[in-house]
Amino acid sequence: MATFLYRIGRWAFRRRRLVLRLWLGALVVAVAAAALAPAAEEEDLSMPGTESQKAFDLLDERFPESNSQGAEARLVFQAPDGQRVTAAQNKAAVEDALGSLDGGDQVASATDPYETGAVSEDGTIAYSTITYTADAVDLTEPTKSALDDAASQARDAGLTVEIGGSALESEEEPGGTTEIIGVAVAALVLILALGSLVAAGLSLLTAFVGVAIAFGLVSALAVPLGLTSTVAILALMLGLAVGIDYALFITSRFRDELAQGSEPEEAAGRAVGTAGSAVVFAGATVVIALVGLGVVGIPELTKMGMGGAGAVVLAVLVALTLVPALFGYFGRRILSRAARKATRQGIGRPVPTSAGRPGLGTRWARFVLRRPVPVLLIAGLGLGAVALPALSLELGLPGDESKSVQTTERRAYDLLSEGFGPGFNGPLTVVVDTSASSGSADTRATTDQVVRTVRGVDGVASVGDPVLSRTKDTAVLTAVPRTAPNSGETKDLVQAIRGAVSGVEADTGAAVLVTGTTALNIDISEAMSDALLPYLTVVIGLAVLLLTLVFRSVLVPVKAALGFLLSVGAAFGVLVAVFQWGWAADLVGIEQTGPVMSLMPILIIGIVFGLAMDYEVFLLTRMREAYVHGASPGEAIVNGFRHSGRVVAAAAIIMISVFAGFIGMNSPTIQTMGVGLASAVAFDAFVVRMAIAPAVLALLGHRAWWLPRILNRVLPNVDIEGEKLSRHVPASATELDATVPQLRRVHDYRH
Repeated sequence: MATFLYRIGRWAFRRRRLVLRLWLGALVVAVAAAALAPAAEEEDLSMPGTESQKAFDLLDERFPESNSQGAEARLVFQAPDGQRVTAAQNKAAVEDALGSLDGGDQVASATDPYETGAVSEDGTIAYSTITYTADAVDLTEPTKSALDDAASQARDAGLTVEIGGSALESEEEPGGTTEIIGVAVAALVLILALGSLVAAGLSLLTAFVGVAIAFGLVSALAVPLGLTSTVAILALMLGLAVGIDYALFITSRFRDELAQGSEPEEAAGRAVGTAGSAVVFAGATVVIALVGLGVVGIPELTKMGMGGAGAVVLAVLVALTLVPALFGYFGRRILSRAARKATRQGIGRPVPTSAGRPGLGTRWARFVLRRPVPVLLIAGLGLGAVALPALSLELGLPGDESKSVQTTERRAYDLLSEGFGPGFNGPLTVVVDTSASSGSADTRATTDQVVRTVRGVDGVASVGDPVLSRTKDTAVLTAVPRTAPNSGETKDLVQAIRGAVSGVEADTGAAVLVTGTTALNIDISEAMSDALLPYLTVVIGLAVLLLTLVFRSVLVPVKAALGFLLSVGAAFGVLVAVFQWGWAADLVGIEQTGPVMSLMPILIIGIVFGLAMDYEVFLLTRMREAYVHGASPGEAIVNGFRHSGRVVAAAAIIMISVFAGFIGMNSPTIQTMGVGLASAVAFDAFVVRMAIAPAVLALLGHRAWWLPRILNRVLPNVDIEGEKLSRHVPASATELDATVPQLRRVHDYRH
């Protein structure tokens, strides 16, 4: 691989004009395709195979006119203090407001609260349900304006009016102040780490090219592939983070090769052959982990994984081709002024890189070597303490209750809870299907038996009258819980109802399904919990296998996997503390605590796995390179931090900044993702890879790099550190003189 990538790097350097034209052409095509593509539709979250999803599909088949997962709105009316909403004046105001919606474009129906009994017991709150002929994303602006006008009309009459439901849901657009701040921090870190505006600008420019192409492709394919805005934002987030990091790693190695006296073209080839090999492996781990999300069975999660994987692939391709092509334009200007001056004075021989006081990375590595046990205990126990809240992790899906109290959706939710009980906002739909039973004429009797059974379940506040389908073989009824939608009691209630109606199914042969948004959320959360451990096992197994191939060691992969578990556990602890317990919630703009979004844990595991392997590879590659060339285990650790510590730290800060930049968005999904990924990267890079890893390696000594002979013969040698490249294409005659004895030591070590 190293030799192949070496040739790619030199080819891109020589054919830089062609490479630049190709990437600019791809950018123009992607942007044009995105601009011409129709707007994407936000699809409902689904979980094929679950009882609730089967019921939704059955409702769409038997009640096509109801549009079971279509757009609806609730106008919630509250009378002034001391008055009732049933008073003549207030009743007239409500009916006039609802009358303005009759016959409106896209309006299917608007219920009268006085006819349907949608008035609270104390008579102060009433609501009307407005159903539409289109999904939320297809509602026109005049339709939404008519809803707002109806609410304003009733407010002018003295009533308090709020709007709930899906009709006002809007798509979250990427871009904003916090993201710009995150990119600005990344740019500042690049300048400080590289000491050159040219080098920093190159890394940012190439990352933006990859991100723009990825974002354009996701936008262009949104309609044919059903991609949502969350997929686009994830692609943007991941593309920026890994794009900057991968360009930084290759640029840093290019600068090292130039400082050692290599010509620019040779330096570009060697940079891509060595650091590029690590980039390919690191990108492959991210892609595999993201594509693997498809095994969970949630279409939205699969699309997010595929979109993020596509952005990572583009970032790798840009780093391997466009970055060395730009090296051809800038040459030695990539170096800082001091480095260029030193290179000119010492051209043809390696420029000393360790003169003067050792760098921070070297000093830290030596500190860990002197005190490996205290460092290991402090770092391990610290991460364990941060991970403790994860034991209280609760999964759920955000609804109107998680929105800001400044929104009308949240105020409507609170009014309905006040007037009709906390469970009113999460009704359960019970579907009775007698089509496969002995006689469909008994649908009414079977349904009555189901109603009696459901009413007898503890925790059910009320059960509505059943509605029969046109074919008379399916009935639907609504059960209102006494508890809030996201509460543990409601989760238990769903299972209790399903258990209770199983007896009716056995007696009658009918199929009784419990569904509704609340039940679907519960089923998805349970599916996520059940899939978490198997997916984590697969990811850990993959990590051990890949790292065994890379480092030809047994203990290094095990150490890396255990460290990954620590960083992920600590990240989950942060999510619980912030989003469930409300710690520091004001800092990230969280106004309402609740369960962690169901998709987040498994999504964070998939993304962080790949990113954690990035840092493991980039840091330990230099260590193994030094070790196989004759360095002692301690010297190898110091060498790894000397060459890669600063770059890995800068890359981690950049990634944290990019992820943290998305915390300011109003979407709970994106906020949770930003907090989880930023904290996971911080823990993994600075605690696991830079403290725990060198401490463990110091304690293991030579045993860290041990590989059984049978595995040594069976496993292919991927040569990620570019050993074959150093053997066959030394950078200069001076390096060749130094390489021969090193290769002799390698030969002696291996044999």
